Amino acid sequence: MAKIVKKSVIPIYAVAAVWAVWALLLPLYHAAHFVLAAAVSTVAWAVARKVCKDTVLIVPDPKPEPVSTGDPALDALIAERDRALSEMKRLNASIEDPVISAHIDHLETVTGKIISHVVAHPDKQSQIRRFMDYYLPTTLKLLNAYDRMDETGISGANIDGTKGKITDMMSTISTAFDRQLDALFGGEAMDISTDITVMEQMLAREGLGGTQLGS
Repeated sequence: MAKIVKKSVIPIYAVAAVWAVWALLLPLYHAAHFVLAAAVSTVAWAVARKVCKDTVLIVPDPKPEPVSTGDPALDALIAERDRALSEMKRLNASIEDPVISAHIDHLETVTGKIISHVVAHPDKQSQIRRFMDYYLPTTLKLLNAYDRMDETGISGANIDGTKGKITDMMSTISTAFDRQLDALFGGEAMDISTDITVMEQMLAREGLGGTQLGS
């Protein structure tokens, strides 16, 4: 949100009115007359400035134009990421419980990384299908339920029991999201492990591996 301050023009009109009235009704042919008129106009400006407040306009930030990747599936994935992260921010601002808030912070970060990684590697879309279709929307559903119950401001067996279950579940959800992100790097980890094994074997054959480098 941007704030635009529009200053009132009334103080300027007040100064002009003082000089106009003075010129019509009072003398203006000595320096002292001008000094006195200036002093009166200054007082008029200060009074008008205090009485007539500035107008503050709140201008919403312009929404960025969506950028298309050229792939409808990826565009939909990006849109869902932005929607989910926006909803998490809203819930985090609404829910006051520090434990829930800390989990939402973590989930927001990990969710962004998961989807951004898949956008950069479209061949991995199938790996997060269940995450997108069930785990993420169900997590948002649970957090929304907590938020609605928390807003009631009352304590009861159903409300307290449900909120407690959701709070307990958040640790499991955070761990699951972490594992989903970790799983996306499984292929790369295997490739790097293979590269390391091959390099170790080549270094050994050339007599460059192990402690021989220092001999």
